[in-house]
Amino acid sequence: MFAVVKIAGQQFKVQQGQNLYIPHITGKAGDTVEFSDVLLVDKDGALSVGSDVKLTVKAEIVKEVQGDKVIAFKMKRRKGFRKKHGHRTLYTQIKVTDIA
Repeated sequence: MFAVVKIAGQQFKVQQGQNLYIPHITGKAGDTVEFSDVLLVDKDGALSVGSDVKLTVKAEIVKEVQGDKVIAFKMKRRKGFRKKHGHRTLYTQIKVTDIA
């Protein structure tokens, strides 16, 4: 059984017991979160799509992690203009506990 869930504007295919990195959500490690925006469910080959889906996905927050460093460098040649920006995006690791 799997489900397609919309989390923070992105779609993720999830199964029970799966670890997943999603865009940062509020909460501490050990907290339980619920995602009610389920787009598709496959239950033993029977697909439910759209408004037919009445399930929620429950998950437990494992930890918060930072992504790789991304550097944006701007330069105009022969002008002495250089600008360097960088950031590391925050992600939250969750473990799907139940699709019900």
